[in-house]
Amino acid sequence: MIGGSSDEQVADPFDTAGLRRRVLDAWTAAPARFREDANAEEELALGGYRDRLIVELAQNAADAAARTGTGPGRLRLTLRDGVLAAANTGAALDEAAVESLATLRASSKRTDEARTVGRFGVGFAAVLAVTDEPAVLSAHGGVRWSLTEAQALTEERPQLAEELRRREGHVPLLRLPFPAEGAAPTGYDTVVVLPLRDAAAEDLTRRLLTGIDDALLLTLPGLAEVTVETPDGVRTLTRSADPAPTEGITTVTLTDGDRSTSWQTVTRSGSTAPELLADRPTEERARPYWSVTWAVPVSEDGTPQPLRTDPVVHAPTPSDEPLGVPALLIAGYPLDSTRRHVAPGPLADFLTERAADAYADLLRARGGDLGSLGLVPGPLGDGALDNALRSAILHRLPGTPFLPHPAPVEEGTPALRPRDATLLEGADRDVVAALAPIFPGLLPAGLERRTELRVLAVRRVPLAEVVDQLGGLEREPAWWRNLYAALMGADPESLGALPVPLADGRTVTGPRRVLLPSDAADWAGFEGYPESLADALGLLDLRLAHPEAAHPLLAKLGAGTATPAGVLDTPEVRAAVARSLELGEDDFDAAVDLADAVLGLVKAAGATPGEHRWLARLALPDDEGELSRAGELILPDSPLSALARDDDAGYVDEDLLERWGPEVLAAAGALSSFVLVRAEDVVLDPDDLERLDPTAPADRAAGGRPTGLLDEAPDGLADWCEDALEALHADDNGELGVPPVAAELLAVRDLDLVDEDAWPEALALLSRPPYREAVVNPVRTLLPNGSYVDLPPYTAWWLRDHPVLDGKEPAGLRAAGADPLLRGLYDEARTTLDETFLHALGVRTTLAALLAEPHGPDELLDRLTDPASTVSHRQLHGIHSALATVPADRVEALDVVRAVPPMDPETGRRPDTTVLVDAADAVVADAPDLVELLHPYPLLPVAPELAPELAERLHVSLASEVAGGRVLSEGTLHRTPSVVRELLPGCPAVYEEHDELLVVGPDGDEAAIGWRWDRAAAAPELPYDPDGAEAADEDDEFEIPPVHGLLHAATPEGLAAGLAWSVGQWHRRFEILAALAEPDRAYELLAARDFER
Repeated sequence: MIGGSSDEQVADPFDTAGLRRRVLDAWTAAPARFREDANAEEELALGGYRDRLIVELAQNAADAAARTGTGPGRLRLTLRDGVLAAANTGAALDEAAVESLATLRASSKRTDEARTVGRFGVGFAAVLAVTDEPAVLSAHGGVRWSLTEAQALTEERPQLAEELRRREGHVPLLRLPFPAEGAAPTGYDTVVVLPLRDAAAEDLTRRLLTGIDDALLLTLPGLAEVTVETPDGVRTLTRSADPAPTEGITTVTLTDGDRSTSWQTVTRSGSTAPELLADRPTEERARPYWSVTWAVPVSEDGTPQPLRTDPVVHAPTPSDEPLGVPALLIAGYPLDSTRRHVAPGPLADFLTERAADAYADLLRARGGDLGSLGLVPGPLGDGALDNALRSAILHRLPGTPFLPHPAPVEEGTPALRPRDATLLEGADRDVVAALAPIFPGLLPAGLERRTELRVLAVRRVPLAEVVDQLGGLEREPAWWRNLYAALMGADPESLGALPVPLADGRTVTGPRRVLLPSDAADWAGFEGYPESLADALGLLDLRLAHPEAAHPLLAKLGAGTATPAGVLDTPEVRAAVARSLELGEDDFDAAVDLADAVLGLVKAAGATPGEHRWLARLALPDDEGELSRAGELILPDSPLSALARDDDAGYVDEDLLERWGPEVLAAAGALSSFVLVRAEDVVLDPDDLERLDPTAPADRAAGGRPTGLLDEAPDGLADWCEDALEALHADDNGELGVPPVAAELLAVRDLDLVDEDAWPEALALLSRPPYREAVVNPVRTLLPNGSYVDLPPYTAWWLRDHPVLDGKEPAGLRAAGADPLLRGLYDEARTTLDETFLHALGVRTTLAALLAEPHGPDELLDRLTDPASTVSHRQLHGIHSALATVPADRVEALDVVRAVPPMDPETGRRPDTTVLVDAADAVVADAPDLVELLHPYPLLPVAPELAPELAERLHVSLASEVAGGRVLSEGTLHRTPSVVRELLPGCPAVYEEHDELLVVGPDGDEAAIGWRWDRAAAAPELPYDPDGAEAADEDDEFEIPPVHGLLHAATPEGLAAGLAWSVGQWHRRFEILAALAEPDRAYELLAARDFER
């Protein structure tokens, strides 16, 4: 129980009555002093200390423990029944302490006492945030305060009435203490009792108790235990420190119930120079020392952990200064009047520098620990103080040794300083471990993404740069092999300059031109192995890796394996082959030795013809004792030798053939058959087609200047290109403009070497793969406008203009069994070659294919008007009908045409032949009823619907334009028989019958004909038929209306022909004639159509 001042039995050991009297007298004498004290207390309670209740109670407890000098104290915070009790161990309450509590801004702590936390004597004001009746009970007595009683005492002074009224009864509560009785709980020396003002005060207290974290015990080393007791339970926090600091680091262990946290702390302290305190209050100047502590939570293995405390500066109690540095800072920074922010000035700047020193010491003391990277702050802070701290820390850390070595080092070896460290980019752990002994200062692998290293300006070096620096290093081959093993997982792009020791003792840069040793079994086919191989490799300037240094990484980086195939694929062998002919001009024997070395590799590798096309440039002795490229020499007794003319061909030396055999020489490029050259993206410029190289890649095979017969363009290639461009009509002026580009050009070389008697065998060879494609497939070509067109292939172009078929050019022949319409126009080609191949050669197969060619219509007219050609009437009809469908701009008319001759007066018939006549004398038969008027004229037979087109293309008149045909005689109208109308739906319903049908003839005189269909005449009305009137009245809604026009007929045959012609069914004329003669057969004739297609 807390005794009040109304109880006369309550002792007053601290003379609180005297304190009250002096204060009230001072206020009465100077009411402004009352206002000043009230304002100060209100500012503290509602401002700087509004949420510092627990911290200030703990701080007072720590100070009490420190004053006894017996070690850390204990604090128990109990919240029960609306009262917060804070019991602590340590020095008991004394008169000086009571005076300090009752005197704002006047601390009882002096320089001759232990270094306590409290400095200003105002922290107790924090209790006013939650209570109006605080009390402090201790072993030597107690003291309490009461707002009600303080108001009553103040009201007794009339001089203060006005100020009290203006402040609505608020008085400086802590300035008027009262004596109190009571005792601290067992085990504690002092207790602060705070009856909470209301529910809001209780909620605030609960929140502050719940918010207690590790920072409380870290900032108050004078406390070893804090117990928090609330209705929710009991929570105990403890602190213990390692008594023997390691490397300047003290490990503090904090427990919070079952949770235990280890903190590594570094503390630095010292005396404060007077000039730094010149602008500070007297109370601070009386305490001229400073202290800085950094604390970092760590795991069991010492790895820093994220902070769980508020990220603010503790000075030493929490301030409102944000701190983004990943550690807890406890420093005696000077605070401004709000007690919330650091007061700027020399002292604050000094402590910032000392804090940076201590932070660097912390990282140094931790040693080479990769976890320390997490303690490197970023460059951007959250405020002025945070920025200043970061800047000062980052200024020191580059020179602080705290980065780890990539591998274990001897004891006592300092950690790496960031300014001396190097981050090797693109290297894994094995690579770094292998290179670390050579390049001191390398950091462990895998840190490329750590931004802290960029903040520390750690030098970054690409792996490729480090590899470049290995060039002058002298090590044993086995050491290099171990290095290669470590580099196996590195980026190959970074290892291009990797040194490689050779078997001859040299070290070369880069593995791309190095060969790795292989098994002896691989060289079983190399004569004289291994001595001969060593000679051959020396002759070819090849580099063989030292056996003890050989490693798969070298192969991965481009080193070849010294197998026959691997050696054959090296750039050195290619280069030697390319210069072999030039070498032979200076030293014939050296060129022969080189050829033997290469042929030995070809044999041992089991190479096949065409596998290494570049081998065709190898200089070999020919049958005349001279050197020629392999691709220019024919193998004796080969298929090509049986086709070639002996006088024009070069052959491989017999002795060379006997030594190496035809298989090896063929694989080396010697010719056993035609050479098929493939080129891609060929610019079709005749002036740039002098070269077509069978040894080059397809995209570089065409264009440029040839170096010899081997890559000289085949015969007539430029001429083929000119013909192709002419066919494309490059532009109206005949200029080429931008040349087109052939996507792929296939050409068969050496066709000009074939003997004239060997063409049957040569063509049989060309008609089969792989050469067939070069003959039958058109060349797909990109035009400047972006479109594509197909051009005739070069090989077919060459063959069609040379006498390769029975001594004749293919373009003047037709295939056996070809289109009958071509008979008599071309001689038959006597060959068994297939039709597709023959067509590609220019042998004519069908009339349609001929007309589809660029100059096909002109060729057809030339053949058709050749007196030596024989063409039948029906054949000519088919040719003319096809020609009429060709676009007019592709047909160039001639002065002479082939036609059916005029009627023979003696026989009364036209001869069954065709003749050549002037185009002006001939007519195109476009209507059968006019033919009877044109007996003196040569006729051009054609399908009637195509007659106008043929007349236009050949510049020949139509029969309808020449014959006349106007009807002069008069006849009688008759209904067309119903059976005929059933057989010919839509035929005229009426015709005009003439005894003699007279029309105007070609010369203007009368002429008699059998029938005339006048399409322009109006159809007459149907004559009346009494017998069929009733039937005529019945309309047939499905009946097809008759065609427009009038039919004149003088004979039954003429009537049948006219009716059939009128509806475009000329082939029905004999069927209609039968129906006219025997109407009863109408159903039979209709039924017969069931089998028509």
